[in-house]
Amino acid sequence: MTAATRSEHDLLGDRDVPADAYWGVHTLRATENFPITGTPISAYPHLIDALAAVKEAAALANEELGLLEPEKAAAIVAACREIREGKLHDQFVVDVVQGGAGTSTNMNANEVVANRALELLGHAKGEYRYLHPNEDVNLGQSTNDVYPTAVKIATVFAVRGLLDAMSVLQDAFAHKAVEFRDVLKMGRTQLQDAVPMTLGQEFSAYAVMLDEDRARLAEAVELIHEINLGATAIGTGLNAPAGYAESARRHLAALTGLPLVTAANLVEATQDCGAFVQMSGVLKRIAVKLSKSCNDLRLLSSGPRAGLGEINLPPVQAGSSIMPGKVNPVIPEVVNQVAFEVIGNDVTITMAAEAGQLQLNAFEPIILHSLSESITHLRAACLTLAERCVWGITANTEALRATVENSIGLVTALNPHIGYTAATDIAKEALATGRGVAELVLEKGLLPAETLAALLRPEVLAGSGGQAVV
Repeated sequence: MTAATRSEHDLLGDRDVPADAYWGVHTLRATENFPITGTPISAYPHLIDALAAVKEAAALANEELGLLEPEKAAAIVAACREIREGKLHDQFVVDVVQGGAGTSTNMNANEVVANRALELLGHAKGEYRYLHPNEDVNLGQSTNDVYPTAVKIATVFAVRGLLDAMSVLQDAFAHKAVEFRDVLKMGRTQLQDAVPMTLGQEFSAYAVMLDEDRARLAEAVELIHEINLGATAIGTGLNAPAGYAESARRHLAALTGLPLVTAANLVEATQDCGAFVQMSGVLKRIAVKLSKSCNDLRLLSSGPRAGLGEINLPPVQAGSSIMPGKVNPVIPEVVNQVAFEVIGNDVTITMAAEAGQLQLNAFEPIILHSLSESITHLRAACLTLAERCVWGITANTEALRATVENSIGLVTALNPHIGYTAATDIAKEALATGRGVAELVLEKGLLPAETLAALLRPEVLAGSGGQAVV
């Protein structure tokens, strides 16, 4: 038996399309031309919702300006609202990485919206003489203003999810900072003993780093609210009537709830991907610092007997197929790998933005793909690290205190009272003999016992910096 089809026509000729498909001939050719990642654009629901919002806003603007019949506009709007409610997402089938500056994505949206609108008007799919994907759904538009506008809207909503996830992780670190505020330990520089601190101060730093990065991300996303809808092909607004850009922006802002603004220079905005580069740079910053924190967690928990063993990560799975009892720091490890991916994505986005020529950047599909992967994977990584690791961390308090008492780093705290030269001699002798710093100071009469005891109190040794962030 042969599946039912309908015939559609385009520039290259006639093709049979599955009769029940809401996409059409342009989408069919794109699925054949771009078998790249195997990931369809439907994998990015924020993008599909954004595309539908753009098409709805355009229909409302065109009706408002008298360019689109009210019946057609109503059908297009109804179809777009269904898509924004989650329907027909499976009909967005083109590969996310594609040639053509996103034209295949735009045409996929035009065809799905048109065919659903046709059904709502009582016609069959493909009967484009009643409502056409290009002439009606795409009226007053070009891929070159639709696609980047949709990508920006999708990015804003995706970033909101990442900001929330970062807040969850920040809270987890901040609570541990409070829990460990009285746990004394040795700080380290260049993996060598430095000076005492508290474990709470150490975890407080991780919370502060996340807080700083959330602020930078919130700043970067503000740039993404500038759109070029109404620019059409290259920014001159050809085929978009006077008033269209502002009308479409106003409707789109109302539909999305976002404070969208039209770029001051649409020719510049149509070719410039600087906002995406800025966003990617901030994502790389987050990834680098998050990976550094995970490196610390792995190092601090190393052992359990042949490493630092200062903290315990919660065991979440067996660590080896050959070594019984081994448990690995798998959650920090997976977050490290996400960070590596984000750093690589930043290189991709940088090259794609640089490769734009003259009035258009043709490489925004890979920018979309890379940005989306970075944002969604970082979000998942933050939530996983908080829930599967940080909340369950415990401290080896006695072992931490022992390292402080046995460390020559204590001599730094005594330096202002006994002098650098004497402190250096004490450090050398302590290392050579294995004796304690305090013992040697008392033996040599460098400080009275009462003074030494006061200087070595935990609250004095840890100082006042790096207080816990709650």
